[in-house]
Amino acid sequence: MQQTEVFEGKLTTRSRMRKFGVLLTGPGILWLLVFLLIPTVFLIVLAFAQRGSYGSIDWNFSLLNLERLLGFSSFGWSPDNLLILWRSVKIATFTTVLCILFGLPMAFWIANHGKSMRAFLFALIMVPSCTNLVIRTAAWMILLGPDMFPASIARFLGLIAEGESLYPGSFAVYVGMVSSTLPFAVLPLYTSVERLDWGIVEAARDLYAGPVRTFYHGILSQMMQGIIASVILTLVPSFGMYVISDLLGGSKYMLIGNLIQQQFGSASDWPFGAMLGVVLILTSVISLVIFQRVGGKNFV
Repeated sequence: MQQTEVFEGKLTTRSRMRKFGVLLTGPGILWLLVFLLIPTVFLIVLAFAQRGSYGSIDWNFSLLNLERLLGFSSFGWSPDNLLILWRSVKIATFTTVLCILFGLPMAFWIANHGKSMRAFLFALIMVPSCTNLVIRTAAWMILLGPDMFPASIARFLGLIAEGESLYPGSFAVYVGMVSSTLPFAVLPLYTSVERLDWGIVEAARDLYAGPVRTFYHGILSQMMQGIIASVILTLVPSFGMYVISDLLGGSKYMLIGNLIQQQFGSASDWPFGAMLGVVLILTSVISLVIFQRVGGKNFV
């Protein structure tokens, strides 16, 4: 006799529950399989193929693309690809740090307003993100140009020479990166601020903790989950950015995203572009694992 259980107010068997579970989870699993797992596996396989004549794919597998990524070629060793990868990591890390530093005060500031005002402030943060990234980047190109007030202020302070502008260059790239990823950092931080137990903060003050220790033990420790979520939502997309660095960097600020776009575009070297894509995937997975261990086993 099959064991029966009550499920949604009905008496059913374990086999029926399993079938019902498959019906519920099947579409989601199929979606992930078709649009995530299979393309990722194909990308990994393609990464070990070779570029054939006129941009075709030669399915003779080897480690030549990995060696090329590390800088080895028939002309000797060159650090160019590694420098591009290092520059991408540096910019993504610095962008993430800036987003957290700017996002924390914004989250507290929004939380201190009423509900209607919070909705308005969130709209100010999120609505620009609904605009196409190319359009927003083009707006920064105009705003950071030589005839606009940011460049005039920079010239007055002696930060740039007369006749120069803030665009193109590394400053413009950082501005574009932070402005595009900051909304994704603010939302998890705001959620953490709303859930703060201020009793812990008061307890820290009662125990004569100074402002720094009160912030660290009473506030920052409670916000760690939100901070880790903000880091992931900011760091991982920043690794693959190429539109911002291409436009605001004046096509001279090469990141790994630009290199991938170049391989799948003008260079027609899909296998090497796939190898670069695999590196991005591995970097993202390693980042997720590290932050999961920092945030605890319950963090997803």
